[in-house]
Amino acid sequence: MKYLVLLLAISSFAAFSQEPEELFWEDMIPKNYIAPQEEVNHDGSMVQQSLNAPVVNELDGKVVKIPGFVVPLEGSSDTTKEFLLVPYFGACIHVPPPPPNQIVYVKFPNGVPIDNIYDAVWVTGTLATQVWEGDLATVGYTMQGIEVTPYDG
Repeated sequence: MKYLVLLLAISSFAAFSQEPEELFWEDMIPKNYIAPQEEVNHDGSMVQQSLNAPVVNELDGKVVKIPGFVVPLEGSSDTTKEFLLVPYFGACIHVPPPPPNQIVYVKFPNGVPIDNIYDAVWVTGTLATQVWEGDLATVGYTMQGIEVTPYDG
């Protein structure tokens, strides 16, 4: 048990000591991938999420920093433990979800304060190319969160 705790402490220290790679949403789509044209629905109903969206496997295990908007999933009035990070405000709530490679499921086991979900943030953490499915969307990336800071433009 002592060795497991030590191993976890060392891996956490390594994640904190590593300078995160700054990613933007276009970096999370394979370079030569051309998205298929989606049919637009004008009848007022919600269009389903397009699931045809490959991830960039080289990002698996990297410590990254990504800007976006928070869609809270689990937490309290003070902290958020789980959320979706999306590229634009209202994604997954007011409009159909973006493709899976444009959503990150983020988890902070101890919670993190999110001051205002209307403001963009930077989220730093260890990225994984692991599918996550929830009520709102299917997600192509997951992240073990390290830090949330205000987006500085």
